[in-house]
Amino acid sequence: MRVLIVGGGGREHALAWKFKHDDPETEVIAAPGNPGIAELGECVSISATDLESLARLATDRSVDLTVVGPEAPLAAGIVDRFRADGLAIFGPTRAAAEIETSKAFAKRLMLEDGIPTARAEVHTNVASARACAHRLGAPVVIKASGLAAGKGVIVCQTLDEADRAIDDILAGNRFGDAGAEVLVEEFMTGEELSVFALTDGQSFLLLPGLQDHKRLHDKDMGPNTGGMGAYVPVTLASTDHSVSGAADPSDSLYVAIAEQVIHPTLRGLARRGRPFTGLLYAGLMLTADGPKVVEFNCRFGDPETQALMPVLDLKPSLLELMRLAASDRGFAGPVVTGLIRSAAPVGVGPDGFDAHVSLSGACVTTVLAAENYPDKPRTGDPIDLPPIADDGVVVFHAGTARDSEHRLVTAGGRVLAVSAVAPDIETAQQHSLAFARRIHFPGCQLRTDIAWREIARRGR
Repeated sequence: MRVLIVGGGGREHALAWKFKHDDPETEVIAAPGNPGIAELGECVSISATDLESLARLATDRSVDLTVVGPEAPLAAGIVDRFRADGLAIFGPTRAAAEIETSKAFAKRLMLEDGIPTARAEVHTNVASARACAHRLGAPVVIKASGLAAGKGVIVCQTLDEADRAIDDILAGNRFGDAGAEVLVEEFMTGEELSVFALTDGQSFLLLPGLQDHKRLHDKDMGPNTGGMGAYVPVTLASTDHSVSGAADPSDSLYVAIAEQVIHPTLRGLARRGRPFTGLLYAGLMLTADGPKVVEFNCRFGDPETQALMPVLDLKPSLLELMRLAASDRGFAGPVVTGLIRSAAPVGVGPDGFDAHVSLSGACVTTVLAAENYPDKPRTGDPIDLPPIADDGVVVFHAGTARDSEHRLVTAGGRVLAVSAVAPDIETAQQHSLAFARRIHFPGCQLRTDIAWREIARRGR
């Protein structure tokens, strides 16, 4: 199969790696790609938001399937554009992608359709937003409604912090148009879990849950980032729900997520004339009252994808499931037969569909970030990337480039992600961190404690 991957970050490198790992005969084209993807296929210098050029590329190269990595081209309507030309593409339409691109839209859908989430109000006025924050009380969460590169959520421990955050976003234009509306949301307590659902719009399949680490520094200190690391499997417990990386299809938490979150969200989008196909990402808080939605994304997470791909065992393959989801018949197609089930269950699917999901081990991913990330990361620094001797280690490129002398240099905030596979989380963490420390570039920032909560839980 010839596949076009739109994007050039660590998530896209991980997807390209997975496609080639599952089937070495897969032909990968990436736009714009990065130096890591270039080792697996062809990179074409086309921006991820240049929809016309991307459509021409897919047509000229007879691409069998286009897979969209980042949210920006989805928000711009790449799926609508490709479908107009009869091109197969995995991802949601522009209207369906509003589940991520407008937190205000997503929150209204959840509240109207009874999907468990935090109480919140949408505001465009500083005074009314402040008044709402004071009614909810501290701690309180202030969110820019639009896309803000994963940095538009501010957890405020005091009302003074909330007032400043509201002023910064609405009056100070901190996030530009993405902050034209803000959500003022109650603070939820519990453990976070990221869950991916592959869907053709009606049927869906849940993949094993992950945890990522948003804060820049160890022990979850410092500013929010796009993600400094992630790991799988996750073992969590709330009042009456539990999940493990080897969950069976009757696992109560996954059943609750499927029945209370994913299914009603897809149904609600379809009822509003926005059927969602592709990858629906549910960021959840596991509270004492059960799972509640923190936010939705309309694509694979980053860096969660870099942690999941090296250990994800799917039958049919991930690429084949993507192809089915993007087809007219969806998961009801003739390739697979029975009810959707998974080791991290559970799906809602057509008769005649059977899929197997499991993990081949534990994986911990440590992100290496540039100096001054997440504010104004410095770029152009040379990277010393040693050869990989450990078969369980994979290095995914994110913010990298080749300079005029073909040297590998930093080219973004999050530069590389070191994923290590091992039989257990503790060993995976050790191997990931050990190799990450062997990589050098000026001002490199990394966390040394990815998966610390999981290790603490297992040590009890």
